[in-house]
Amino acid sequence: MQDPLFELAIMWAGVFVASLLASKTRLTSVLYFLAFGALMVNIGILPTETNEFIHGFAELGIVIIMFALGFEENTRNFIRSIKRTWGIALFGALGPFFAAYFVAEYFWNNTNISIMCGLTMTATAVSLTMVSLKSLGLAKSKAATGIMTSAVLDDIASLAAVAILVPIATGDATLSFAGIGLAVLKALLFFLGVSIVGEYLLPHKQNGRLSRIPFIGKYGARDVLAADDGEHSILTVLLLALVVGLVAHEFGFHPAVGAYMAGLILSEEYFLLDGAEARSSYRRTKEVVDNAAFSWIGPIFFVELGTKIVFEWDIFVSVIPHTLTLLLAILVAQIATAALAARYTGGFGFHESMLIGFGMLGRAELAFVVMGIAYVQHPILSTEAFYTLMFTTFWLNVSVPVSLTLWKPVYDRALSSQDA
Repeated sequence: MQDPLFELAIMWAGVFVASLLASKTRLTSVLYFLAFGALMVNIGILPTETNEFIHGFAELGIVIIMFALGFEENTRNFIRSIKRTWGIALFGALGPFFAAYFVAEYFWNNTNISIMCGLTMTATAVSLTMVSLKSLGLAKSKAATGIMTSAVLDDIASLAAVAILVPIATGDATLSFAGIGLAVLKALLFFLGVSIVGEYLLPHKQNGRLSRIPFIGKYGARDVLAADDGEHSILTVLLLALVVGLVAHEFGFHPAVGAYMAGLILSEEYFLLDGAEARSSYRRTKEVVDNAAFSWIGPIFFVELGTKIVFEWDIFVSVIPHTLTLLLAILVAQIATAALAARYTGGFGFHESMLIGFGMLGRAELAFVVMGIAYVQHPILSTEAFYTLMFTTFWLNVSVPVSLTLWKPVYDRALSSQDA
């Protein structure tokens, strides 16, 4: 067996090269991490079955990634934007889910595979879209705000769906009215519990409802994060992510679900130190968490997932019809549902609505989390379904910068006519 530290060194070298390529091509680095893993396993440098150390490292990586994604969300701005973007999130998620579900049902006639395919195609890769919009000078547009808020809503809804449907697909919950009801109840209890912690236990409220309770009423998250001048804030937030992830696991969910919620309930104001003349350790903490999530720990999850892509010509050829069908179905369903919802529930103009539809085509971290759960951790997806999802996700991500660039002249003309 290969030395696990040697494997890690090879993976980190690949992550470095992949990150450089991603910045040059303006594509999500996840695609390059996967491609590197696939290349290394097929030329025999990395094994098809990674050792326990690398596997554990990868599991830690996805927990930190999901925490970082939740941590970067501005919860207040997100809540303010819900009224205008709820329809985009709802219909823009249902469309791809059912499109993928019915395509998978047609090809494989397996409910569990269909559920996983639907979940994989539900959440939008907002980071890829925002990078593309920024390069086009549209990052501050109303459409960009609509995409951002809708994507966050999609992610939360997708996590809830993962929490409910994965136990059913793995057999931990029964596919019956009682089984689904129990899974939904457990998900509601978990999300409600985390929300209560975020609303009442974490904030520093001297006159809040819990102010009369000894210790809890006097101290809040700010006091904990400020301990020893904030030197241990990074350790504190990562401990919170891991603890909530473990609680989620006890409820039968993937720890990544809990880690995302832990990040979402944290607020920048909790990091203020020394009263009125506060200095904030929030930026420093976020930089370290992001660095761990996207530069050296988190990418190992995607490289390991890439090692599951063994090049077999027969499989490649056999899934071409599946990939083309699923890709076309998602393109039509995502653009149509998101654009129509933006137009008629969000009040966006036609040029903005189409931009939103194109901007929500990408699939990134959460899609691969679902694939990892359904193919690596649990044998739910067949090999053909796994490859189909991988190839479809790749082309969907490629379509984001291409479609946004092609639509920008139309968008600019519409803005010019409005100003005139």
